[in-house]
Amino acid sequence: MISGDLIIFTLLLVTTINFSRYVTSLRALLFLMREAHPLLYQQVDGGSFFTAHGNVYKQARLFHYLKHKEYSEHHDSGFVAKCDKVRELFVVSCALLLVTLFVTLVVI
Repeated sequence: MISGDLIIFTLLLVTTINFSRYVTSLRALLFLMREAHPLLYQQVDGGSFFTAHGNVYKQARLFHYLKHKEYSEHHDSGFVAKCDKVRELFVVSCALLLVTLFVTLVVI
């Protein structure tokens, strides 16, 4: 029989790997955004997005941009594909985090 500790460890591992994929894709999106959409890059403070002094309100601007799929009318298909990927990875990461927390609470 599989122990609860093994299930929690496995879920934490999968969640961590998926979250790192999300952060890496977000970094790639910001790099691509610098050329494809410079105005948005400035609005979300792309240069200091991942620093300690990054502006949370500007980061939330990118979240809302992706949430409402404002990128769907953009002319660069590579940029649109990267936005879709980041959006999907964010949704999966949040779902995995919720499942991991739920399972942890149930097992403990």
